[in-house]
Amino acid sequence: MEEAAKRRLEAAGIDVDDALGRFLQNEALMMKFLGRFPADTSFSRLQEAMERGDAAQAFEAAHTLKGVAGNLSLKRLYEALTPMVEELRAGDLAAAAARMDEAELWYSRAAEALAGLS
Repeated sequence: MEEAAKRRLEAAGIDVDDALGRFLQNEALMMKFLGRFPADTSFSRLQEAMERGDAAQAFEAAHTLKGVAGNLSLKRLYEALTPMVEELRAGDLAAAAARMDEAELWYSRAAEALAGLS
């Protein structure tokens, strides 16, 4: 991987070295799966559920997105979602809502950095 591309991904909160390890150093496979991330609908489902005040659906979407973020080494997004998932599990929509800006920031950065990859 070119150093500039690696820096761009890392600036978006992606731990490239960790991701490569998860994909057994197969960069092409890693890039294929990272490139699929922007098409994932979990974040939009999370936003919609939060707007409706639906803690159960918000939990489901946040938990799914956290799993995707963890598996793809989207570390900053994963870190933003971890407390949110626990708050939603407890039904605390207000606390989870207070974390949406940070989650959206790291989701957007990752999605933009990964747009067009395959």
